[in-house]
Amino acid sequence: MTSNTPLHLAAALDGAGWHPAAWREPNSHPDALFTGAYWTDLAAVAQRGLLDFVTIEDSLAAPVNRHPPDAADSVDRVRARIDAHLVAARIAPLTRHLGLIPTITTTHTEPFHVSKGIATLDYTSRGRAGWQVKVSGHADEAAHFGRRTVPELTEQDWAAIAEGTLPQVLVDLFDEAGDFVEVVRRLWDSWEDGAEIRDVETRRFIDRDKLHYIDFEGRYFSVRGPSITPRPPQGQPVVTALAHQALPYELAARGADLVFVTPADDVHAQSVLADVAAASERVGRTGEPLRVYADLVVFLDNDRESGAARLHRLDGLAGIEFASDAAVFTGSADELADRLAAWQQLGFDGFRLRPGVAVDDLDAVSSRLVPILQQRGLFRTAYPDTSLRGLLGLPTDVPNRYATGTPAA
Repeated sequence: MTSNTPLHLAAALDGAGWHPAAWREPNSHPDALFTGAYWTDLAAVAQRGLLDFVTIEDSLAAPVNRHPPDAADSVDRVRARIDAHLVAARIAPLTRHLGLIPTITTTHTEPFHVSKGIATLDYTSRGRAGWQVKVSGHADEAAHFGRRTVPELTEQDWAAIAEGTLPQVLVDLFDEAGDFVEVVRRLWDSWEDGAEIRDVETRRFIDRDKLHYIDFEGRYFSVRGPSITPRPPQGQPVVTALAHQALPYELAARGADLVFVTPADDVHAQSVLADVAAASERVGRTGEPLRVYADLVVFLDNDRESGAARLHRLDGLAGIEFASDAAVFTGSADELADRLAAWQQLGFDGFRLRPGVAVDDLDAVSSRLVPILQQRGLFRTAYPDTSLRGLLGLPTDVPNRYATGTPAA
């Protein structure tokens, strides 16, 4: 199946890769996993493949399987993380076109800090920043801070989640996340474009009339503003979220530009698209439609081993069969191109590939998959000179909601 419409392609980076045994592969360099060079090398490979962006996974806990839980004394997988936002900041000056989207939780952070951090990343990347919103619903993560209590999810809770019903504690956390995103977006707008005068002769650095209070009052936050960081170069950096069911879809529809979804097959893919559209209608989304990107974990064939054989071997090393919330693809780059083209025809705006082994599979995406997509007329052959918003087809001239409002006098 072919299309004349170019598709959007991104990668989700998570440590040594999405498979728990990925760090044990010869090319994975576990000794370099927490160095800047490891991450800048991955970003360079993604940029060589002309990918739209990379997301950088993060959480407030070391990587573990939550359900079923890992053995408490298991040490055969990477049990550490470094900060995704700081990784993106390290990558920013060494890349030119690649979008950078770190994951930052809404549950144990403050909107003011996130707005300032992502705005700063937008400046240092020259308009290529985004943010992946994440809710933290685990008791052990709350214990790191001691400021709030999050109850441990029970077996009954997990069963309800699997059936599509979230316990009230998670409902509240997603509601809080919706307000969090709204506050962040308002803070980005609290400086008008052109608020910085920088006129030495008149001794005026800013035009005070172009700074605005946001005066947000809600159940979870009371934020006056304005920000202390000027409006980001993109106006509004790209906001994304991963979602699997109704309430997370609604969170994305309320405040995100892109939602990452996890269809299992063609039939499920169609129902996911319908569910996202229904969520957008329920929350009354207007303006730009929510872009929908399908996630796939990929183990691609190489010259020595098929993707299926690689996955089987990695499962043997891990001592457990790999499982994921997203569909797992094993096969050739041609076969993956077929899958992406078919799902594009269903209505997906783009795809976020999760490399099973970061070094090996990201390189295969850039060196094998992308040329095939280019040959089929499905992918760009050069980056346009634009921001991340422009690269994704989002409006680049974003109106400021406070441009005619009351200044922060």
